Amino acid sequence: MRSLIAAGALLLALPVQAETIRVGMSGGYFPFTFVKQDQLQGFDVDVMKAVGEETGDDVEFVTMSFSGLVGSLEAGRIDTIANQITVTPARQEKFTFSQPYVYDGAQVVVKKGNEETINGVEALKGRSVAVNLGSNFEQLLRDLPYADEITIKTYDSNIEQETALGRVDAYVMDRISAAQTIKETPLPLALAGKPFSQIHNALPFRKDEEGNKLAAKVDAALTKLKESGKLAEISLKWFGADITSAQ
Repeated sequence: MRSLIAAGALLLALPVQAETIRVGMSGGYFPFTFVKQDQLQGFDVDVMKAVGEETGDDVEFVTMSFSGLVGSLEAGRIDTIANQITVTPARQEKFTFSQPYVYDGAQVVVKKGNEETINGVEALKGRSVAVNLGSNFEQLLRDLPYADEITIKTYDSNIEQETALGRVDAYVMDRISAAQTIKETPLPLALAGKPFSQIHNALPFRKDEEGNKLAAKVDAALTKLKESGKLAEISLKWFGADITSAQ
């Protein structure tokens, strides 16, 4: 009996072996995930590192084009996506989501000097608008009552450049990223009007036993990071404001 008790105590004393959470991201969505001086960095990178520290797991970042992220998650090549994935009913049918960790809005961006003419989403009628391939912004535009009057063009990247060069009239992105891009880039861009749709961004996981288990663990970590103020701290570092809680 003593040997059984001793063996049980020994097992309890052993550290839990760390798992590896494979996190997919594009590495090209400033300031959430981007590469600078050959180093992957950004808000989402810091958030997932903090999640790993909280759960005791290793975090492996896997970068690819944004349009390939969902397919890689479905195929099991990655375990989640940290690239500002908006929670939508269609995505909730396919994936188990963590709680939202970013609260934002969809924003129209135009070439600087055109913001008075294209002064918001309604002014997109009769115009060409770029969105990132695979993003939720295409669907947001298609849900507008005048969607048939908008020419939507999808790109894997460089929608900012396409707009600045006048190849499209505008692009749509989340407001936070758009504002930071305008602040940091030399391209002549400007926000046009106010955000036209509230969006909540979260981490998706496969809807199976393993995915649901990992989602619950990561969600618990996000709760602790919010309660401790760590998420707000990361947000302040990148944006100078807390975007991690609903206002």
